Amino acid sequence: MRRRDFLQNTALLGAGVLAGFKGEPEIGHGNFRYRINPRWCKADPATHPVTNCHEMVFDKQGRIFMTTDNIRNNILVFNKDGKVLDAWGKEYPGAHGLSYHNENGVEMLYIADFERHQVIKTTLTGEVVRTFEWPADSGKYKKQSEFKPTETAIAPNGDVYVADGYGKDYIVHYNHDGQVKNVFGGPDLLKNAHGVALDTRNPLKPALLVSSRAENKLKRFSLEGALLDTIALPGAYICRPVVQGMEVYFAVLISQLPWDSGSGFVCILDKNNRVVSAPCANAPRYNTDGTLKPLYQTIRAFKHPHDVLVDPDGNLFVAQWNSNGVYPYRMERVK
Repeated sequence: MRRRDFLQNTALLGAGVLAGFKGEPEIGHGNFRYRINPRWCKADPATHPVTNCHEMVFDKQGRIFMTTDNIRNNILVFNKDGKVLDAWGKEYPGAHGLSYHNENGVEMLYIADFERHQVIKTTLTGEVVRTFEWPADSGKYKKQSEFKPTETAIAPNGDVYVADGYGKDYIVHYNHDGQVKNVFGGPDLLKNAHGVALDTRNPLKPALLVSSRAENKLKRFSLEGALLDTIALPGAYICRPVVQGMEVYFAVLISQLPWDSGSGFVCILDKNNRVVSAPCANAPRYNTDGTLKPLYQTIRAFKHPHDVLVDPDGNLFVAQWNSNGVYPYRMERVK
């Protein structure tokens, strides 16, 4: 069956998933199969509106914090059942990336705001602790407006790695106090460096996983900024990688251009960086030379997935960009 025909034939199936139709079909592959619950979130759009839902993290109590660029409530806080517990932030028009870090028992959030050209470190209730400014003395930028951060990764020692995903595609390495230590990557190595994550799967040699979204690739760098290797994922325009145990999860914003094509899905890599499941996409297949055959959306349950959050039971929460103001969906893992 041709890809176009397959997509047309599965469009109604995707619409059925969204409607919660009878049967709740499973999506995904192998040991990573799920059922979608699009009604998990209990938020009221009149009280807690969202424009784009960007990224999510857990705190140590298991509450979910999420960024949205709606300045009536930039941060929404949910319990595990989708009820809104708190909302704050009216000063982050470009609220995008969100990272959590426990600093010796003190929980902190890092908000990457590409409209403010800053990363803002806050408490869990929104008090500003520090801002990370554009690297003016690095020689890579002429003005602040060129710096448009989209994501951060926090090292155990408190160093902060910022992906300038909507700017010049550099990874800017700051120390705990906001001083620039290094700048690497850039347009020669990265194309739309949308996400960055600390890769702890080898605890003796942690690294960075960086999205090169326009290239359909993840690239691994040392903590000092040296390129280690490249993971080609054709058909996957990757938002940010999320490392959980030995797997890497990520939302694929789209599987084909244009950027508003509504062709996204979710993807999971194993410890060897091979795709083991692609919920709402075709089953992953590899060529004899080890290269991945192109991925593409097959079930239209998602429009533009932007982030994946993994709970201790392996369930997923998926936030979406440019998807008519929908709240996160829950993907319940099938055991």
